[in-house]
Amino acid sequence: MAIKKYSNKLPQHAVLKQILKRCSSLGKKNDYDDNEYPIDVPKGHFPVYVGENRSRYIVPISFLTHPEFQSLLRQAEEEFGFDHDMGLTIPCQEVVFQSLTSMIR
Repeated sequence: MAIKKYSNKLPQHAVLKQILKRCSSLGKKNDYDDNEYPIDVPKGHFPVYVGENRSRYIVPISFLTHPEFQSLLRQAEEEFGFDHDMGLTIPCQEVVFQSLTSMIR
């Protein structure tokens, strides 16, 4: 399935850009670069928050193209939406997320 499903009005690259803009870490403004991305996140990656404790993981942007990760994004959108300041929160247990991401790599 394509990420395009998230919005029928926007092309896939625009939807990806929106998702990445919403993937910010919690913290002070001085922890961000000029483009408002967290400075501790390497280029080509983005932070997500997983599990009850909202543990932070840094994942490569390439994960966005994997159907398994897209399924997690759909669940995140349904449960939390993408329009909030908390960063991208993935609604699954950490062990499940770790297992899934280890298979994707």
